Amino acid sequence: MPGGGFRELGGSLPAIASLNTSYSTSLSLPSPYLLVPPAERKAISDVRRTFCLFVTFDLLFISLLWIIELNISSSIWDSLKDEVVRYTYKSSFFDIFLLALFRFLCLQVGYAAFRLKHWWVIAVTTLVTSVFLVVKVIVSSLLSQNVFGYVIPITSFVVAWLETWFLDFKVLPQEADDERAYLAAVNASCERAPMIYPRAVSDGQFYSPPESVAGSEEDLDEEGLGRRAVTSQDKEYVSQGREAMSVVEQILAQEDNWKFEKNNDTGDSVYTLEIPFHGKTFILKAFMQCSAELVYQEVILQPEKMVQWNKTVSGCQILQRVDDNTLVSYDVSSGAAGGVVSARDFVNVRRVERKRDCYLSAGMATDHDAKPPVGRYVRGENGPGGFAVLKSSSNPSVCTFIWVLNTDLKGRLPRYLIHQSLAATMFEFMSHLRQRIADLRPSLRPHHHHHHHP
Repeated sequence: MPGGGFRELGGSLPAIASLNTSYSTSLSLPSPYLLVPPAERKAISDVRRTFCLFVTFDLLFISLLWIIELNISSSIWDSLKDEVVRYTYKSSFFDIFLLALFRFLCLQVGYAAFRLKHWWVIAVTTLVTSVFLVVKVIVSSLLSQNVFGYVIPITSFVVAWLETWFLDFKVLPQEADDERAYLAAVNASCERAPMIYPRAVSDGQFYSPPESVAGSEEDLDEEGLGRRAVTSQDKEYVSQGREAMSVVEQILAQEDNWKFEKNNDTGDSVYTLEIPFHGKTFILKAFMQCSAELVYQEVILQPEKMVQWNKTVSGCQILQRVDDNTLVSYDVSSGAAGGVVSARDFVNVRRVERKRDCYLSAGMATDHDAKPPVGRYVRGENGPGGFAVLKSSSNPSVCTFIWVLNTDLKGRLPRYLIHQSLAATMFEFMSHLRQRIADLRPSLRPHHHHHHHP
């Protein structure tokens, strides 16, 4: 799901993956309600809606019983006059109907209109109902009139307490669970992997990345077998790759406009940038204590191997090598956010270029006959994005790694949740990448042994 090319990257989408992983089409969720941020929750949760329905039933049921009672001994109009106009506390049922109306209004205003998460409203209505009914039954002569003298007060009493029980035992706990599950999903991928590089080593922050990323057009060497794009479909892939590359270069050139979102303990930062037609793009910038060539080899040149070390990706397959710089890949991200996002698959076209001061890989979603969008996964769609590895002008053993990600996970995920998880996915990917680099350079391991948690 990475920005486009990356998925091919092999799985570089940790962040995403994380996300994807997380949404198993709401099988694991108590209710779809929980995926929406509190601020944007317009809809009422299912349990709360059922509660409001029951409150409405309470009013209609008591009204129905009262109307039947009015009609029992004389015509309804005479009885109405008798109970409403010549109302007496001792012999009229009219006040029990008003009591039901009072419950209905209080509860609907409190729990439907204001969506309160506290029980005080229902405590008031149930207390008032109980006291009123007990007193009325004691002092009135209702019981001698007809069977409704028993039925109406008892029904009102039972229904009022059922409402209380339902709110307190079902609605509030269920919503609290949903809220917790929602927050857990957002935070699931924020747990940092142990730091692999101690802070002290990171003096590298002084090396500024080369300015000329977008400017250096000379491709130093296009290695490969001299493949050429022949068919019109091939040419289309090549032009999509070039388009993605030009967007990525423009994004890299506009670093002053990146908006800082968050950083982690290792000093990696995530930024966002709104780009025309594709919306919000996430940009991870990380300083690495290894040569640019090593990162280029692991992340850009060998996407299929990424699955071995990048937990956010569960599969990568190269469908077609179009020419020396262009390939089409099929990538599957693992699920994310603690299971809230299910796995996604992506078909990306990717263009790789080597320049004097950097390595670039850029890509975006495309279509390929070998992998039509059907099957067990939701097909995600990447906008233009990719990876850049910038060499340091003064120290060949450090580099700056930038991941540009623009993705649409499809499915029914609220955008808010995705944005929360993307940054976490990106940080998670970096921890996997650093671990991979450390594994490739055993000489580093002893120094940092004490940083690995058991």
